Amino acid sequence: MLRDKSLTYVSLFSCAGVGCYGFKQEGYHCIATNELVQRRLNVQKFNSKCDYDSGYISGDITSIETKEKIYAEIDKWSELGNDRVDVVVATPPCQGISVINHKKNEHDLKRNSLVVESIEIIQTIRPRIFIFENVQAFQKTVCTTKSGENITIGDYIRDALGGEYLITGRILNFMNYGSNSSRTRTLVIGVDKEYKNLFTPYELFPSYRTERTLREVIGNGRFKPLEWGEICQTDFYHAFRTYDLKMRPWIHDLKEGESAFNNKDPQKRPHRIVNGQMIENTQKNRDKYTRQRWDRFIQCVHTRNDLLAAQNTIHPDEDRVFSIRELMEMMSIPYEFRWVDYSIEKLNSLSDEQKHKLYKENEVNIRQCLGEAVPTEVMRQIAQRIREELQAKRTPPTELARIISSYSLSDEESISCFVRENPLDLSVSDLQRIAELCNARREENAAYYTNKFIINEVMNQLPDFTKNEVRILEPSVGAGAFIPFVFKKYDGVEHVTLDLVDIDANSISILKAILSKIKIPENFTINVYTEDFLNFKIKGRYDLVVGNPPYSKTKSASKKKTINLADAFLNKSIAISDWTALVLNKTILSSSEFDDTRDALRNLKISSISDFGRYGFTGLSIETICMVLQSQQKPQLTNIYNLKYNFRLTQSQSYITDSRYPYFLIYRNREFDDVSKKMAFNIFSVVRDRQITKKNTTNEKKEGYIRVIKARNIQDDGSILDIDGYDTYISPTICQKLSIAGYIGNTSVYLTPNMTYNPRVISNIPDAVPDGSVAVLIPKKPIRLTRRQLDFFSSKEYRSFYLIARNLSTQSINVDSKSVFFYGVLK
Repeated sequence: MLRDKSLTYVSLFSCAGVGCYGFKQEGYHCIATNELVQRRLNVQKFNSKCDYDSGYISGDITSIETKEKIYAEIDKWSELGNDRVDVVVATPPCQGISVINHKKNEHDLKRNSLVVESIEIIQTIRPRIFIFENVQAFQKTVCTTKSGENITIGDYIRDALGGEYLITGRILNFMNYGSNSSRTRTLVIGVDKEYKNLFTPYELFPSYRTERTLREVIGNGRFKPLEWGEICQTDFYHAFRTYDLKMRPWIHDLKEGESAFNNKDPQKRPHRIVNGQMIENTQKNRDKYTRQRWDRFIQCVHTRNDLLAAQNTIHPDEDRVFSIRELMEMMSIPYEFRWVDYSIEKLNSLSDEQKHKLYKENEVNIRQCLGEAVPTEVMRQIAQRIREELQAKRTPPTELARIISSYSLSDEESISCFVRENPLDLSVSDLQRIAELCNARREENAAYYTNKFIINEVMNQLPDFTKNEVRILEPSVGAGAFIPFVFKKYDGVEHVTLDLVDIDANSISILKAILSKIKIPENFTINVYTEDFLNFKIKGRYDLVVGNPPYSKTKSASKKKTINLADAFLNKSIAISDWTALVLNKTILSSSEFDDTRDALRNLKISSISDFGRYGFTGLSIETICMVLQSQQKPQLTNIYNLKYNFRLTQSQSYITDSRYPYFLIYRNREFDDVSKKMAFNIFSVVRDRQITKKNTTNEKKEGYIRVIKARNIQDDGSILDIDGYDTYISPTICQKLSIAGYIGNTSVYLTPNMTYNPRVISNIPDAVPDGSVAVLIPKKPIRLTRRQLDFFSSKEYRSFYLIARNLSTQSINVDSKSVFFYGVLK
């Protein structure tokens, strides 16, 4: 960003700069643009894309020289006050669309690896945001990394950049997002994680709109009919490439939607003359030699849009292909865009001879660029959203707290009124945050604000429905943090019913105020219910239940059993919906209170598990996951994502839910299995002291007092370390009243630190008692552990195994009745 707050970008594989022109429209400065073909780069120069001529960089991006030129331009702008490149846009060639494990031409793999060069440049530049645009199968296409590994492009982008960026890839038909012609493409957007709670990739995608018909775009008299070989006097680009006149009868009598191959007269069907004999052409594609329809969406614009024999090229009324200007309208390219180094006024003033000469020299290049272009309006919308987010006035948490205090926002009526009136013109996100902070009962109802970047990742895992009618339920909606994302995710579905439920009337009141500030898409019908979801009467079945259920516990209907609300929400969601996506406490993977639920989940398809660690909720020291389930499908593969360490893997569901182990092991791997084969498990039960505290112990070593063993005292080699100021002692009188005293002098039990990823096990210490930081391992059958066995518990091999056994958790890693299973013995 420059000192004047204007934004900058770098464009890679930029072709003629048609897409990037959208950034120019939004006031961005192009630092550098790279294109291999000089004639295409020249088009960018005609449009004054860069401020400096040195910014136009022609050359192979795999060469060090080309990269150094790009970096030199960035350095130049840095000296001018640009703190950092704001956006990198890359549209690398992606040859061949076979996916991983399919045979692939070695040349194609090399070409596809140009995306690797783009990623390397992004890693070097570290822009605030990056954008990839490419073919529909882009993310599943294979590339070859610098190390020689063949990997899908989508996985490689996330492996290489996911540690620093939030990343979302979506497949969109651009005719519903800014273009006027059908063009199904992939957009991958990455946002630096420094903005993770401010905005996310999902919020930068262009807006959905209904596709336009050919008549709406170029019909209704917008363009004058063209005579044979004519260049329109008032618009140089309204012209077409003539063809062999003997082909004209092939299309002359066609009505809209008809193909020349269907003419009854053989002479009017596409053919060629060989040795005086007519040989009919083979119809390899139904869209060739076909007159287009006025009142349907516009087909994709291809590179050979100058030929009758190409796809979707013939005008609905006239015996010609579409003109360049008509194609520009289809690709949402602005009228003022220059293909040659003249303004449209200058071009129109040329003589007919000059026009035809200039047109002939440039037509093929223009039309090829049109077929390869990114529609300008699609990129302009993204550029606009990026600018709005980066230049938005953000409200710091301290200011939000001041607002809450100064406006006395202490009850639902005052909060709702504040939200509706929005006197400070705050963003919807700020209003939602204020509502959450004001919710004095959020601990009672276990309602917490879900961070934006978590919701973005949840959206990445949700299904893309192809049906026309979709029903979605959010069972604990709160201030509605998920709602804008659900709008964006399903903007292309014909009609979505979104039911919003919350038990708290205060939250519902505030939610309604927030909804009044949100533009609700026309394809959404919203119903709001003040209900307890667990008692909410469901009518019909939902396609999706999504949200963040409460994390508290309550009495069941029988009042004899305490139940976890999130568990209850999950089970009901599965029963009423085809898809369920809930943010849950990570303990659902391992805690004994979820045993029944895990047994049920083994028989459903767990589509994905996203492990957010402690990043899920600000101010809460719990680990969360998002589990996405398909209740109508049988177990298959499960996609695992770890946010903290930025890695993804695909696991067989039966492998990670193996009932031979006491709970789900989502990171299980071959190394884990190798250790498992060496060991016999389920050897010990476990107890821990919950009574020894600072109040009943002392740091002074008094005569007759009993030594208290703590976790840090236990060393890898089995010895006990004395630590000044840490060691404590307890009087025999107090100790004998404690249940843990029963293990004093018991030589059959063992001790291990309780919460650690550096396990070590020692024999019980005579005349000492362990406190709660140490777990007591009690053999289920008499056993004496050898020195070799004890040393193994503190080995690198076992500790790596134990990490996976605890699902890489960092919070709830007490040695409990479940995890003690993994304290096995060598066979």
